[in-house]
Amino acid sequence: MIEINSFKDIKLLLLDVDGVLTDGSIVYHDSGEQTKVFNSKDGLGIHLLLKAGIQVGIVTARKSKALRHRCDNLGVDLLFEGVFDKASTLEQIAEKTGIPPDQTAFMGDDLLDLPMFHSVGLGIAVSDAHERVLEEADQITRAKGGAGAVREVCDAILKSKGFWDRIEELFVP
Repeated sequence: MIEINSFKDIKLLLLDVDGVLTDGSIVYHDSGEQTKVFNSKDGLGIHLLLKAGIQVGIVTARKSKALRHRCDNLGVDLLFEGVFDKASTLEQIAEKTGIPPDQTAFMGDDLLDLPMFHSVGLGIAVSDAHERVLEEADQITRAKGGAGAVREVCDAILKSKGFWDRIEELFVP
């Protein structure tokens, strides 16, 4: 279960893709093109964070046209693809955003994500992450990757900062 108070100092949410923004499935077509399925609720959560002034970025080992289209659609311009040593991007990310690693959260699901967990202020695992990642995580979502886990974290960040009541007013009569 996510502890909302642990998000109060977070100013930047970094996300892995396969297994976090997606369920980890990759569909290859005969042409070689690949398809990824993204959760629309996660997308709205990202949109709400950006509107609230919380920065969002992607750090992933794979490269994908589908991901670039999704980032364009959501307005996420902090994108690092083809990065196997994800923690190595933190200095560049901090320089670009002005946000230090201790005010950064990272969501991951597999072994490549562990160095990032140890380098940021808050490491978050999706509920169906690899068991080693679950052991190292500061927080674990109820939802699985690609099934609303990102939205769960986005909502927790917004609630921790007192934005939730204003956001609900925008959508709930």
